[in-house]
Formats: sequence, structure tokens, C-alpha cells
Amino acid sequence: MVGIILATHGDFATGILQSASMIFGEQPNVAAVTLQPSEGPDDVRRKMEEAVASFDDPDEVLILVDLWGGTPFNQSNGLISGHEDKWAIVAGLNLPMLIDAYGSRMTMDTAHEVATQIAGSAKEGVRIYPESLEPKKEEAPAAAQPQRRGSIPEGTVIGDGKIKFVLARIDSRLLHGQVATAWTKTTNPNRIIVVSDSVAHNDLRKNMIREAAPPGVKANVIPIQKMIDVSKDTRFGDTRALLLFETPQDALAAIRGGVEIKELNIGSMAHSAGKVAVNKVLSLDMADVETFEELKKEGVTFDVRKVPADSKENMDDILKKAKAELANA
Repeated sequence: MVGIILATHGDFATGILQSASMIFGEQPNVAAVTLQPSEGPDDVRRKMEEAVASFDDPDEVLILVDLWGGTPFNQSNGLISGHEDKWAIVAGLNLPMLIDAYGSRMTMDTAHEVATQIAGSAKEGVRIYPESLEPKKEEAPAAAQPQRRGSIPEGTVIGDGKIKFVLARIDSRLLHGQVATAWTKTTNPNRIIVVSDSVAHNDLRKNMIREAAPPGVKANVIPIQKMIDVSKDTRFGDTRALLLFETPQDALAAIRGGVEIKELNIGSMAHSAGKVAVNKVLSLDMADVETFEELKKEGVTFDVRKVPADSKENMDDILKKAKAELANA
């Protein structure tokens, strides 16, 4: 696996490493190197050398620095001498860049490949809201516009005529950082679909979800029945969808309506009155327990983890714990 060094002025490297861990989970072969006010270039060089020596594969190293021309960059530039055929430096470190680096090295074997990939995500992560403040882009020559789905005649079969579900997740927070970065990177959807009757009728929440979509991926919010209809529509054969459900009850309704989901990723379920916390991110009441048991009867399996890097938890143990704690509540 490509080793990653985060090298910055002050504690920025330590902070962004912690932020990325919250989103993508703890990662191996990553080191934060900081330049403190009392330190000099030789201190940074020594820390980088120690980081490289700690990596499983010191032949493939990617160094992410905060500022081109600063001390961390200059020391990186000296360190990379003689390793240019394998190592790489990318300046302008930001969180989208680091998250993309984590995801990219899962499928890419070289630092050069990862460096090339993450340059684009770092730039795309810089966005302005309201969008009217975004710098105007030069329009490319007019080209044939793709047909909107609604303009394609009903009955048309695109691809094999079946929508692909790359992930179906229960998460009371719906579309947030862990989904927009870690899960999107590892499952590669071209559309994120929030399936919820309540959210579909809440214009504020719908707009927030649409704005939170990562670059290159569209986000939609639709009622459960609409999802059932879409799952049977042959015009969506080219769609790779990441489904988000706010509750297990919504997921069960969709599955019983004909949405072919074989596995549910259980991300987070917020605590509220009448629920018991079974771990740091999951709180269930008896209705939730019963719903999960009904989902099991439908043949659904469960992938219980917050982010891709987490170890999977056992759903049977979680339900057993919830029952015991609810009985004693």
C-alpha cells in the first residue's frame, strides 16, 4: 500500500489526519509531520525519514504538503531526490484530497497513480455557496445534450434494464461527510438516492441534500413508492445508485414493494426517547428490533459499520443486546 506523509506548518497535518479518520476510519501507513515554531528544516527532514522507515512499502511514498515552496515542501523535494521514479509530492493539501488519496490507494498500486488522481478532487473540493458567487466558466462549444430520463419513452430498455444498487444504507443523518466521501469513493455510484416519504415533502432538507452531493454524482430525494417504481423502470439500466434510508422501516417498505436489496449497510441511528444505545452510533427501540427481524425474514443480510475501513459488527449480537436493555429499561 502506498505510504502517505502529511507535512505542514504547525498542527494542520495532525488535525486533518484526525478529520479524515472520522470520515474514512483509521488508516495504516499514514504519518503526520508538523513544523513547529521552535523547529527547523532538519527537524522536518528527520520526521519524514522516520515516517518513510515506518511504512510497509517505503518504495511507494506520496507526500502531501500544505504550501508549494514552504519548508515542508522544500524538505520533501530534497528527500524525493533519487526516488522520482516512485515517489510523488502534491501541494495544496485539503480534506477532499486526503479522502481521495485514501480511497485511491485501495485500487492503485503506485504513488504516481494516486498523485495524478487526487489533483482533480482537491480542486473540485473548492466550491462556493451561493453558487452565484462561483467564477464564471467559459462555455464549451454546444454539443448534443443527453436526453432527460423523462423524455425517454416508457418501455425503453437501457443496458440490461436493471438499476444497480452499489450500496443501500440506513443512516439517520442521510447524506453527510462519511457517505459523500468514503462510501461514494469505495462504491462509485453515479447517483445518490434518499428514499423517504418525510424528507421528500420537506423542501429545505431536499435542497440541503442536493447541495451536499459530491462532485460528479447527482443526489435525489424521492418517496418510497417512487423508488419502487424506479426499480422496475427499464430506462434506469445505466444507473449505479447508492440508496439512503433514514429508518429501517422505510427500507422494509421499499423491499416489500419490490426493490431488490440483498444487503443493508447499517451506519447510524440517532438516539431519541424510548431508544437504547447499543454502540456509539446505533440506538434502537423495540419497533426497530422487530423491523430488523422482519428484514431478516425477507432474506436481507446486514453490514454493520460506519465507514468502509471499520470492522463489521454482528447484527444478531446487536439485536440481542437491544432486547436485553429494552427489557430492563
